[in-house]
Amino acid sequence: MQKLQTQGVHHITFIGADRQTSIDFWEGMLGMPFIFEQPNLDVPTENHLYFDPGDGRLITVFTNENRKPDPTHIPEGIGHLQHIAFSVSRATYTQAKKRLDERGIKNTGEVDRGFMYSIYFRDPLGLLVELACYKFEPPVGVTHAEVLLEAHLIRTERGDYAISDEHLADAIERLTQRTTRSLSPDRGVADPYGGSTDETTDRHVAERPRG
Repeated sequence: MQKLQTQGVHHITFIGADRQTSIDFWEGMLGMPFIFEQPNLDVPTENHLYFDPGDGRLITVFTNENRKPDPTHIPEGIGHLQHIAFSVSRATYTQAKKRLDERGIKNTGEVDRGFMYSIYFRDPLGLLVELACYKFEPPVGVTHAEVLLEAHLIRTERGDYAISDEHLADAIERLTQRTTRSLSPDRGVADPYGGSTDETTDRHVAERPRG
């Protein structure tokens, strides 16, 4: 017996209401290009819309013109989707609350998850949507997932309750040393300023750049 090894998310499909509601939300609000459309090959009365969330994967929606938007919160239960999260840049994240407020959309405001910032709101059909922005950039050739795994190991080694900036910073340092080469025989921590007394520190206070 062997695994059925996956290599990423191919697509996620939702049951939508009418066609235009889906286009207005996924493309008109979240900016996902509407890239493909055809009938639902399993249910001829439905249409099948495809959107690109930005990473080459797909968000797809089954629509029917006889269905009307219902903003009632989707109930939580075993096997149900609790929420879906999409990655945004830090610049976009800082504008998210203002732009949601401008549309009159209730939202959580900024939520600090330790390794990322999040904001939550509901789509026109009651789906809980998260916009998330990582706090860190991984070293070249390393994925966000690998940094999180290393940070988790550091956190549990230290007995800390939840992930923090310190765990992420130390994970990035470990992974950089592990994945890159150096001519130095010793890559340990060094003090190029020759001490840490107040007098020594004062001599090396950074000057404000001119211009």
